[in-house]
Amino acid sequence: MGGLGLNAMGIEYGTYLLIGGIFGLLLTGLPLAFVTGLVALIFTFGWFGPNALPLITSRVYGFITEYSLVAVPMFVFMASLLDRSGIAKDLFNSMRILAGRLPGGVAVQTLVVAFLLAAMSGIIGGEIVLLGLLALPQMLRLGYDRSIAIGVVCAGGSLGTMIPPSIVLIIYGLIASVSIADTFAAAVTPGTILMLSYVAYVLFRCLRNPELGPPLPERDRLPAKERLVVIATGLFWPVIIIGIVLGTIYGGIASVTEAAAMGVVGVLLAIVVRGEFSPKLLQQSVQHTIDTCGMIIWIGVGAAILVGVYNLMGGNRFVSATILGLDAAPWVIIVVMMVILGVLGLFLDWIGIAMLALPIFVPIIVQLGYDPVWFGVLFAINMQVSFLSPPFGPAAFYLKGVAPKEISLQNIFMALIPFICIQVAVLALIIAFPEVSMWILR
Repeated sequence: MGGLGLNAMGIEYGTYLLIGGIFGLLLTGLPLAFVTGLVALIFTFGWFGPNALPLITSRVYGFITEYSLVAVPMFVFMASLLDRSGIAKDLFNSMRILAGRLPGGVAVQTLVVAFLLAAMSGIIGGEIVLLGLLALPQMLRLGYDRSIAIGVVCAGGSLGTMIPPSIVLIIYGLIASVSIADTFAAAVTPGTILMLSYVAYVLFRCLRNPELGPPLPERDRLPAKERLVVIATGLFWPVIIIGIVLGTIYGGIASVTEAAAMGVVGVLLAIVVRGEFSPKLLQQSVQHTIDTCGMIIWIGVGAAILVGVYNLMGGNRFVSATILGLDAAPWVIIVVMMVILGVLGLFLDWIGIAMLALPIFVPIIVQLGYDPVWFGVLFAINMQVSFLSPPFGPAAFYLKGVAPKEISLQNIFMALIPFICIQVAVLALIIAFPEVSMWILR
């Protein structure tokens, strides 16, 4: 099939033109899904000719018929239901036992709640909004340092990229063709280390200077007799939901997709039993699920076409030869990949990065002799960094929507710097010592 002239320039200049076209069109304000689809069409017909349409349709069909993709709307729906129920609020109130007389206690409580919310839903933005409504006003009322309060909410809310059942890990497993359950298992330890690192940072700052995180006043503390009741009430449904989802996956009872569906049933049951169910709640949750998954599917379709066409052009061989041609140790190549992902994270959302970069990076990882499951953990941490990083870190914009008016975007981004440093340190730890994440699979 004859091309329209683009193939005459060769794959090297074709790569530069393709990347330049993507970023040039993004500057016009077009959504990423339309940008990737448009560039893919131009290069399909320009490189292979007008008879190349089956290249596009086969890629689209292969993407949308992937069974594992069904787990994504299930988990998004589950998170949407949780966001609109009182389960998260009860969980936050039950964790007040962690606050008490401990300086920084409410911040620690917030991080633990964020960890448990991540383990229930795997969605990021909703957690930040929830914590911004529940925890941020309480910390500011108690006189917490504003930077610590903001950083805890955003960093804690971003744990959803790491803690199973993370949507990021599901999409990674889908693209990399690795076991999603194994990727979940490998992410547990690094995700826990990350959460504990946040806790350690908060306690270090607040124990040295209690004025940065004053203890909970005596009037706000629960009497000893009420603590067990409140804890049991707040933890009952979260423990059941986490058990249904993660317990069935790790127990070999259900696949990730089946566990996601069971999780939805569990959350619906909890909402009905708690007397919170209403047609409006269901309609809003369904609408949010459709909006979110529509975005994911359109970006996925556009990126699947683009990557497929680029690989047929010989792009995967060109990138692989270029990266592997670096006269450097394998770990240096890993670091270069992390830097590339980090730079992309400054401009693109994680879905676009995953769809565009992973089909090219993962085969190189395998060729270098590394485990792609381990690389999935690195990718998830990297995306957590991008979630907080300026200028387009989504976490800051989620929080800005519910934060007091006097808190500016600049205040939020400045508050996130120490937490970004912690994330980078944990990323370096997992690169240097892969067994930290992989021991659980041995």
